[in-house]
Amino acid sequence: MPNCVAATHENPFATAEEAWFWTMCALRARHNRTNSNGSRVARPCDPDDVLLCVDRLYRNHRITLSHATALRTWGERQEAPAGTRTAAADRDLWHEAFAQLTPVLRSKGIVR
Repeated sequence: MPNCVAATHENPFATAEEAWFWTMCALRARHNRTNSNGSRVARPCDPDDVLLCVDRLYRNHRITLSHATALRTWGERQEAPAGTRTAAADRDLWHEAFAQLTPVLRSKGIVR
């Protein structure tokens, strides 16, 4: 399992992708009832805050269920879709979703 390094309030996540991977890792840790990084590092948000942003984008028809599925699938893998022919469609969905998600996370101070 990847290391779930969190950002601090003074140092938000560098990218929305970094925030998403952290969110998915934290959710996995929550599901497994483990601490995501072994310490109580201050975070700019709770994983649920990021999920609510994605949910709001979906409910406002700014992303589709296909976008959300690509985010979940690749977020669980802790990698962005790239390179393979089978990942080509997901790669487009991934970039489209982050084009919508990035400004929302920036406005909330979660991403620089």
